Amino acid sequence: MSAAKIDYDLRYNPRLTVPDWQQAFARWDRGSEEARARLETYLDVPYGPGDAEKLDVFRSQGESRALLVFIHGGYWRSLDKKNFSFLAPALTRAGVTLAVPNYSLCPAVRIRDIVMQMVQACSWLYRNGPNFGAPARRLYVCGHSAGGHLTAMMLATLWPAYAGDLPRRTVQAGFSISGLYDLEEIRKTPSINGDVRLDPESARAASPVLMPPATDAPLYTAVGEKESEGFHIQNRLIAERWKKVHKGDLLSPGDDHFTVLERLTDSSSALHRALLAMMGL
Repeated sequence: MSAAKIDYDLRYNPRLTVPDWQQAFARWDRGSEEARARLETYLDVPYGPGDAEKLDVFRSQGESRALLVFIHGGYWRSLDKKNFSFLAPALTRAGVTLAVPNYSLCPAVRIRDIVMQMVQACSWLYRNGPNFGAPARRLYVCGHSAGGHLTAMMLATLWPAYAGDLPRRTVQAGFSISGLYDLEEIRKTPSINGDVRLDPESARAASPVLMPPATDAPLYTAVGEKESEGFHIQNRLIAERWKKVHKGDLLSPGDDHFTVLERLTDSSSALHRALLAMMGL
């Protein structure tokens, strides 16, 4: 008897499995507008010459004890930094300076180009974070979905090879929420790969599970309990392949692919507390 055919779209495309995903986006946009209106914010700060190479910085409320780069998701093909300002109030209250970079989107670029833009953004923030009141050498990265993939890629980056003034451990730690680590799975997902255009070679080249972490900087992961099977598979893969640096995993009860991210806005949630703990806060 032949094995059942895997429906990769249902496994990996949450817009097909979460009926109210548009309501989540509406909540994010409302919260983001409010955050930009009332926080001390620097918008559209260039980190590179490209039109998309800009970031928003939300200054810590009180003394800053860490600089966190949040890399947004959208399967490398949609969404914008402005959709994620809603994360800033809870984090800045906790003593975190938050930076949210934009990047170019597929299909205009390839995933490898986005990886290098995030390398460029993190490099810029490592050098310039103190100009926004952030402490030197306390750079951390967090990302959701495709941003979780990019977070892992930052921990696999050979920073001194990129720029001689950067230390091996430019990024102190990473937290990946609902991340993607084996992009061969995404190559098999028609509703996504039509835009991101992965082939076997480019999928291998951008898969964190197939490369070693560059340093001993720890990686923490999280996934929502109600997320589709694919995200749980990906979480297990990175925990196994990166076991030397994988320091913790969190299952967020009752959450789907979108509500899990909203836990970062709740200072009493386990996910919020885990993210702060990663930064020693």
